[in-house]
Amino acid sequence: MDGATYPVSFSVDYPDRTLNRLTSFFRIFMVIPIAFVLGAVSGEGWQWTYHNGAGTLAAGGLLFIGPLLMIVFRQKYPRWWFDWNLELQRFISRVLIYLALMDDSYPSTDEHQSVHLDYPYPASASDLNRWLPLVKWLLAVPHYILLIFLDILALLVAIAAWFAILFSGRYPQDLFRFIEGVARWHNRVIGYALTLVTDEYPPFSLRP
Repeated sequence: MDGATYPVSFSVDYPDRTLNRLTSFFRIFMVIPIAFVLGAVSGEGWQWTYHNGAGTLAAGGLLFIGPLLMIVFRQKYPRWWFDWNLELQRFISRVLIYLALMDDSYPSTDEHQSVHLDYPYPASASDLNRWLPLVKWLLAVPHYILLIFLDILALLVAIAAWFAILFSGRYPQDLFRFIEGVARWHNRVIGYALTLVTDEYPPFSLRP
């Protein structure tokens, strides 16, 4: 499948300018306040929350079981659940991109900034197979395995970029595009296996 047509789109604007060396040097510490904010709204791991007589399961803050049950039994994806997942996924991406030194603007809780993540709201009855959400997480296992190795490589690339920024003030474009591709891969898998917004299997590709 052509990755350019995949429903989950992700890109980061390349900073074609001199980056802030000081905040880049201390980035691991600079990210702590916004990481606390992110943790407050996303939580960690798998959590069951109970409110007003209703419960839902979240995967790191992303609603998973609720949409899954609605798709299976009602063929419906509540719009506000969709909006929550999309905006939280965008926020997570902004924080991670900042941590990876790809933008020196402090992550916003609501503005998109240089990070562009989008996917269309699915017409559940026609766009989504009602039974597929039960096994998507399992079908995505090959992606999980590959992403473990890609994440390790992305960490090494980010360290190399850190040195490059300190010495030149610039983020090497090839390194930037690699980390962008890994983030894109992650977001596609999340859109398929966790937020359940598409039935199209994610491509094994870093490309747009």
